[in-house]
Amino acid sequence: MNLDTLVSVQNLSRFYGNFCAVKDISFEVKRGQILGFLGPNGAGKTTTMQIITGTLAPSIGQISVAGYDLLDYPKLAKAGIGYLPEQPPLYQEMLVEEYLRFCAKLHLIQRSAINKAVNRVMEQCGLIAVSKRLIANLSKGYQQRVGIAQAIIHSPSVVILDEPTIGLDPIQIREIRDLIRHLGEEHSVILSTHILPEVQAVCNHVQIINHGELIFNDTISGLFSQIQSTHLQIALHRPPAISVLQQIQDVEEVEVQDNHHFRIRHVADKNPAEMLVERAVAGHWGLYELIPEHRSLEQVFVELTGADEIPPSAPFSKGEINQVTLTEGIDNNTLTKKITVEAT
Repeated sequence: MNLDTLVSVQNLSRFYGNFCAVKDISFEVKRGQILGFLGPNGAGKTTTMQIITGTLAPSIGQISVAGYDLLDYPKLAKAGIGYLPEQPPLYQEMLVEEYLRFCAKLHLIQRSAINKAVNRVMEQCGLIAVSKRLIANLSKGYQQRVGIAQAIIHSPSVVILDEPTIGLDPIQIREIRDLIRHLGEEHSVILSTHILPEVQAVCNHVQIINHGELIFNDTISGLFSQIQSTHLQIALHRPPAISVLQQIQDVEEVEVQDNHHFRIRHVADKNPAEMLVERAVAGHWGLYELIPEHRSLEQVFVELTGADEIPPSAPFSKGEINQVTLTEGIDNNTLTKKITVEAT
């Protein structure tokens, strides 16, 4: 495995009886990468994250973390993972600092290094001011920060965050996103979410899973390229005959919307806007509007997943894209070397 590859998932599948929750997916996470693992509710994101972290056994497949096979060397592999599940594993009756010390001991951090580790993560996660407060008395946003702090206290190579901003208000969401971006400078991050703007805001690589299958794997810029439309909206005071517009190079179709407005479909990667302007000036067409259409991330997501509609629990935003802007692992007797397909 390449030294820059911190997570390698090969031909991973998970069955529940005859139901296949994750179907033959393969991917890698590189050092310093913030990977957005995107998909609608029930797509298989959480199942995949649980398998990678060793809390759920795969039916088929191989997982390596920081160069260690998760089945052959489970302790070494899981030592390189920090995990924040969708419900943070917090002890509400503990003080913040007390809980983080407890997590440090669970991760076998040397006694002499615990103070330094706790202070480091409290500073990173903005918890200094609430270090002596009961976790139960913290806001949801601060509890999420504590959850992230426990995930990184042992300085893992890979941080896995499952829906880290669910239930937060807009200010808290912005703060957690800033924290995730900061984590990406020192760790590799896998961000599992069904919120499109989340991926847009913090990730540099994107994967989309649907019905347990990986259907998209590219950089964030590659995803943005999917947004580019092949249509222009134009308005002309003195429009020529439709045939004249249709004859312009790279124009494939002209749709008349009214006497002055037209929708032009053009060849992909061949925008005829400049030629349209030149012809409009030369022909005195009175061009007063030329607007390239942009598809939203929502539209791209629907096309890729083949969904008829966005799940109501997924707060997708059309407006934002226009800006283009400890768990302890499972018992080793459960996670065994033998891998079989479960079937009823």
